Formats: sequence, C-alpha cells, structure tokens
Amino acid sequence: MTVSGIPSTEGNLGDCNGKENSVCARDSGVFTHRSVRKIYSSSLPKHTVQNELQLEGVWRVVVLNDPVNLMSYVVLVFKKVIGFDEPTARKHMLEVHEGGRSVVWVGLRERAEAYVFTLQQWHLTAVLESDEAH
Repeated sequence: MTVSGIPSTEGNLGDCNGKENSVCARDSGVFTHRSVRKIYSSSLPKHTVQNELQLEGVWRVVVLNDPVNLMSYVVLVFKKVIGFDEPTARKHMLEVHEGGRSVVWVGLRERAEAYVFTLQQWHLTAVLESDEAH
C-alpha cells in the first residue's frame, strides 16, 4: 500500500485516507495528515528580503586615478569616449591626477553603465555611483 508515493510497511494510514490539499507524514510508524498550508507557512522565512535594482535617479560616472595611464592618454580617452573638447578633457584629467577622482558624466543609469564599461575598455579606472550616496 502507498500514500503519496510513499510505501507503507505498517499498512496504517491513520487519518490520511481521502484528505485533499494535504500530505501525509510518517510519525512513529503511523501516517498522519498534515495541511499543505501549515507545512508551507512554517517553512517560509520570517522576514522578507527586498532586492531591488535602482534604475531611476541620477548616476555618476567617476574616473579614479591610477599609476599606469599617461595624462595625455587620459585626455585622449575623455575626448573620444565622453566627447569633451580639449580644455574640458584636460580639466577632468587634472582633477583625476591631483584629486584622485573626477565626475565625468551624470545621468540615467543605463547610459552611465555604458560609459563606465567603455572607459574600462580603454583601461581607465571608472566606477558608477548613485547620486543618493552624496
């Protein structure tokens, strides 16, 4: 004899016979009826975890100083990737060189991520920051 696909060696189904929306559990050799709702509610976590990806708001593309790239190279990358003119590219390069970082672009996350990725492909150290962090 089987109940819910579990063979019963004792042949004692207890109170499991004909119950719907339930499962049978073996307790000391006897099958007993357990409500599915009770089983699932007791196994759920007591707290909820909220994992949200923040897409809205303003995001910053920040270039950080590194000991590898030449200043002229950083200016060239800023001109090609961000579209800065020569004086603006030099200004941001000097911010990176002297201050350790420069915010080179501010806007929506998707575009900011694209800039960070492209700058990293050019071997600059670039990160994405939420405007709410400041």
